[in-house]
Amino acid sequence: MKPGIKIRLASFAAILISISLPTIAQPSSAPQDGIVFRNTITGEALDTNEGKPGGRDTPAVKEFFKTGKNLYIDDKSCLRNGESLFLTSCSGCHGHLAEGKVGPGLNDNYWTYPLNTEDTGLFSTIFGGANGMMGPHYEDLNPDEMLQVIAWVRHLYTGPVKDAAWLNETQKKNYTPFKEGEVQAKDAKGQCKPLDN
Repeated sequence: MKPGIKIRLASFAAILISISLPTIAQPSSAPQDGIVFRNTITGEALDTNEGKPGGRDTPAVKEFFKTGKNLYIDDKSCLRNGESLFLTSCSGCHGHLAEGKVGPGLNDNYWTYPLNTEDTGLFSTIFGGANGMMGPHYEDLNPDEMLQVIAWVRHLYTGPVKDAAWLNETQKKNYTPFKEGEVQAKDAKGQCKPLDN
């Protein structure tokens, strides 16, 4: 092979590598300027466009995908919905008060998956599943519904408030855990419309 051809081939190979590396490093399924949600077990990037339609264009989901902050944490209208969604999709394994049954408890400060102390970690576990019987829920809950479930799970928390990483300092001062028998008002005002039955 002629020396000029070797140099051109080497240059061409370097160009191909430099073009393809950013594509490999940045998964296309994640927002370019936001959080990359990863499977709790494998670490693979999750494609949040998959699954149940809807619930991806609400202000709360857009903020969560960008910053990891769940705007529904102490919104009564979202807690109302989150309770209903939790009872339908989660309580069979985690218990009605998230005390744990077949699946682990979610209402104390012990986390089977430590990343679940952050809402982004809990979202990833709900969306993509985990070990054992915890399958992915992206087919039966859309991202907005998942944020409402997370808000409800956080409302059931009975551990030390200082360990509630999902609450800001003001929320920690005002936090009161769910008391059995407490009912969320059906007409609670807030960011979440009542669920369709």
